[in-house]
Amino acid sequence: MAPKPQKRKRTKHAKTKMTLPVSEEAEPLNMESMGHPEIYPLVLTTKTQEIFNCRVDEDVTEEQPYKLIKKEDIFVDFANRAAVSDFYPVKKIVQEYPGDELLLVYDRDFKYGLNFYLIGTEEGKENYLNPPELPEEQEEYKDHIPEETYIYRPPISKPWVSLGSEKEIEEESVKESTKQITYMISRKRSEFGAPIKFSDQNASSVKDAYIECTAYSDKNFTLKQLERDVGMQVVPQIKETSTQTRWTHPKNAATQYYPREFLEEEKEALGQSKTLTEFLNSVSTSVEIALQQNEIMNTFIHDWKCLAEEEGTFGDKTDTHLKEYQSFTDLHSLTEKMITCVSWHPVIYGLIAVSVAVRLSFEERVHFSGKLLLQPSLILFWSFSDPIHPQLMLESPDDIFCFQFCPTDPNIIAGGCINGQVVMWDITAHADRIENIKAGGSRSKKVTLKPMFLLEPESNKEAIYIRHCAVSSIESGHRKVITDIHWLPDTFEINRLGNVFENRSGISCQLVTCSADCTICFWDIRPQKALTPQPQAEKKKEESIEIPFDIPSTFLHLDLSWKPLSKIRLSKGETTLDHCPTKLSLSEDNLLFKAQEKILAQSKAVKAGEMNPYQNLENALSNILKPIDDFCTKFFVGTEEGEVIYTDWKMERDPETGRFMAKKPVSLYTVHDGAVHTVQRSPFYKDIILTVGGWNVAIWKEGIMTGPLLQSCCAPKRYTSGHWSLTRPGVFYIGREDGYIDIWDLLEKTHEPAQSQNICITMIMYIKPWTFSAKQQFIAIADYYGTLHILEIPWTLSHPSTNEVSSVSHYFEREVKHLEYVEQRRKIREQEKREMELELEKKKVTDFLIFWLHWIFHALCFHLCQERLVFYQRCQ
Repeated sequence: MAPKPQKRKRTKHAKTKMTLPVSEEAEPLNMESMGHPEIYPLVLTTKTQEIFNCRVDEDVTEEQPYKLIKKEDIFVDFANRAAVSDFYPVKKIVQEYPGDELLLVYDRDFKYGLNFYLIGTEEGKENYLNPPELPEEQEEYKDHIPEETYIYRPPISKPWVSLGSEKEIEEESVKESTKQITYMISRKRSEFGAPIKFSDQNASSVKDAYIECTAYSDKNFTLKQLERDVGMQVVPQIKETSTQTRWTHPKNAATQYYPREFLEEEKEALGQSKTLTEFLNSVSTSVEIALQQNEIMNTFIHDWKCLAEEEGTFGDKTDTHLKEYQSFTDLHSLTEKMITCVSWHPVIYGLIAVSVAVRLSFEERVHFSGKLLLQPSLILFWSFSDPIHPQLMLESPDDIFCFQFCPTDPNIIAGGCINGQVVMWDITAHADRIENIKAGGSRSKKVTLKPMFLLEPESNKEAIYIRHCAVSSIESGHRKVITDIHWLPDTFEINRLGNVFENRSGISCQLVTCSADCTICFWDIRPQKALTPQPQAEKKKEESIEIPFDIPSTFLHLDLSWKPLSKIRLSKGETTLDHCPTKLSLSEDNLLFKAQEKILAQSKAVKAGEMNPYQNLENALSNILKPIDDFCTKFFVGTEEGEVIYTDWKMERDPETGRFMAKKPVSLYTVHDGAVHTVQRSPFYKDIILTVGGWNVAIWKEGIMTGPLLQSCCAPKRYTSGHWSLTRPGVFYIGREDGYIDIWDLLEKTHEPAQSQNICITMIMYIKPWTFSAKQQFIAIADYYGTLHILEIPWTLSHPSTNEVSSVSHYFEREVKHLEYVEQRRKIREQEKREMELELEKKKVTDFLIFWLHWIFHALCFHLCQERLVFYQRCQ
């Protein structure tokens, strides 16, 4: 047998790949540079390997990597495939080869760059097949002798390939995140170059030589604070605690029990007793049945509670995350808008209204004021059956920042504009259109809403634009944006002085609004001068005015002449500045959560043919006002500076001027470090209020003047909105500026949110939950980019636990007691501090008297010594 060829070691030169020439005139490539001029690398395709029987891992393997090919077979391949032949690059070598068979070697490790190489000389062929034997001395040191000398090759430049490092560099680089503040200073052209005259003033002519230059707000522009320098100093926190443990005298005691056993005679007598045998036979069947029942069912389960349990539509009881149900976006709007207010329809389920406003600053609004006048300001009505096309569009003179359905008639809507006007709509003529919308197949509360892909929208319907019925007077109303609006309940009404009377109309006829111009206004939609006769000329003038057919005449008497019934300014006391209210909550707000059945009954009565009471508002004005005693006229207000104010809307006469003015606030707390966005009463406890603003949340109890019951720590991002849960008294939802929503559960945690969930990528503007049925609840979340997200509330967040109302009430009572204890300790500490100061003063006086006594004593002693010395001198 022929000896196996010696395996050759791979070198660094084997990694260099060669490109073979394909032209006939070019010289064949060999490995002369590597010291092997007889070797010619080749690339043999699978087809060529099959023709010459040199298939990889079959005909040529790692143990026998060579194949002898006849010269005639290569010439035949040249004749058949010509230049396509894989041996064509070495055609000249094959023709000049002296022998009949050429040696083809399989280059498994690509030592010479390609998968095969051809040995072009007989000497090289013999050296490969019969390698020379090395002497024993050289064989011993063969491994230590390098086979070839390393030849340095300079690096070759190649194009740069990105592996993602530039993204990491971009993320680590520091970029400017805040917008540059632009200041525009203007001056009248006529004042350019005008001479300036300075004059002296006698300081004695002014009282106390002091002239006050009070600050005032410029109505032409507003500045948004983006940066603030704050200095802080860390001081050690001192906490004093005390405890007392009841001590009893220790006493060691030991007790040991001994089993009582029958004697053998007694055991035999009992075993043969006929009475015991009859007893066991009579009760054995009952015991077996009881044991079987215990194994089959739980005897301690509460049947009525299990009967009332209801599973959620999607998910199970362990699911705690809000699930995306639907989303609405106005695709037809040409400008970038944000959602400012959200309200579910009180009667029609699956219908929700949102107000949108242009995302522009004050300076940008002034700059684009001409273009904004050409674009309508709308309130959009969305239905679950059509997520693309709004069902109704309510037009307004300017962007709406708050609105609310009337508690007694859902077809009456009131809204507040950015320019300070109050707008009224009446959609009674379009009530049939929105009531016939398919919201999951039925309007019944007992039916669960279907997913939106199962609903059938009416594609032929076009959106209807509804103009407003009336708008308030610009001169007499608010001067800045209206930030909150509320209907007063139909149980009472107020007069100009804030006194409370029984409602003469039996319907909600009055509104309350707050604005950034530091005022709170009360409005009455009834004609205030109905009892005074009008001149005949004015009557003819009103009759001659043609009313457009698409505008209802319900509130025509208010259009452009509507003035507030009373106006309250929240003064800061000694200064001339006022508080700037952003949100308010009346004492009767919690009743609006429970008025749905009443609204439904009134709407059915109107359908049955009864006259709408809002069509004839003058009739009830002739009734006599009956005052209501013991009515709470105090309410909570949140301000732009983060203050929570508890004040009264009743007017009081100023003893100096004799004018009626608003009362001073009952209490004022600066708890939030930013503008207050939410002031809302709990739907379960009428005296519990939730406030959200800045970076924290607070819960208050009406009547407790020592502070909030709960105040959260600073959140990682600023809070922008909040709302109580409608079914669980201990749960409320808080929206953040980074698109997350914090869900608080007071039964689980009171120091931090129970969970946080991401809803969108931008600021959350408004949160509004709604109960569709006992099985299904939704929450509407509006973001800064104008998208309204409808999410389904899971079972754990919508169904209260056993006695949750009483448990949360006990928690609030404990917090009230804790505040009282803290207040008592504060008073005790102040009393102790005063006593310590008195003791220090007494000690100082005592030390001073002792010092004087010592001084007088020493002075007398000195005087006596001097007299004795003089006496001795005289005696001598």
